[in-house]
Amino acid sequence: MTKAEIAVIGGTGLYSFLDDAAEIQVDTPYGEPSDRIAVGSLAGRGVAFLARHGRDHRFPAHRVNYRANIWALRSLGVRQILAPAAVGALRPELGPGTFVLPDQLVDRTSGRETTFYDSGAVHVSFADPYCPIGRAVALRTGTELGLDIVDGATMVVIPGPRFSTRAESRFFAAQGWSLVNMTGHPEAVLARELALCYTPIAIVTDHDAGSGIASAVTQAEVFEVFARSVGMLRNLLRHALAELPTEPSCACRHSLDAMTLPHPLP
Repeated sequence: MTKAEIAVIGGTGLYSFLDDAAEIQVDTPYGEPSDRIAVGSLAGRGVAFLARHGRDHRFPAHRVNYRANIWALRSLGVRQILAPAAVGALRPELGPGTFVLPDQLVDRTSGRETTFYDSGAVHVSFADPYCPIGRAVALRTGTELGLDIVDGATMVVIPGPRFSTRAESRFFAAQGWSLVNMTGHPEAVLARELALCYTPIAIVTDHDAGSGIASAVTQAEVFEVFARSVGMLRNLLRHALAELPTEPSCACRHSLDAMTLPHPLP
């Protein structure tokens, strides 16, 4: 089976991210992933790309099979993930088009499958949900490329598919949270449960409804701003992928120490 050591989980504008990619279907104990996985090379390294919502965006955030997606990537040999996603800003200084590297996460979703371990006592550390080495590489790369990139933010993940009410948005901001998103959980914790280095790259597409700036968030606005940012995002990903260490010395890689996977990997 084709192998990859790094993966990008993304969406619109990234479907042809790898020039020499072959598409493969990966079966998992958790069902089918969102789409076939494109596997190719970049800077001499095996890279996989998975469309988080499916190539035709058929899966809304609350219907994405996150467990199948992460398991499929891990079964291909992936150990590091870069995960770009659109976010709303809860702080006025984070304008549309800003790139942000979150360092904390708050889960406000419900009804999603959030773990691979449905029996037994298995508890992984999640105090720091994202890979520090991946974040450092993305920050350094983005800065060198001249991007407007912000280091550190708390991202609250909501169920979707609707956007927040003004009251919810003001509540989130009052807690000191900076970004709102619909897909960051359980994607990040599932990656941790398989000892993967997971690095989110957030692209601000709008000011959330309670920020005092926006009249209301619309889907058209989100898609338009994200489309304008895709070129910069592709450039950032290409450079960051090439700079990721082959053997990162982070705690992410040891999250499964003394634990047994619920199913054998291929």
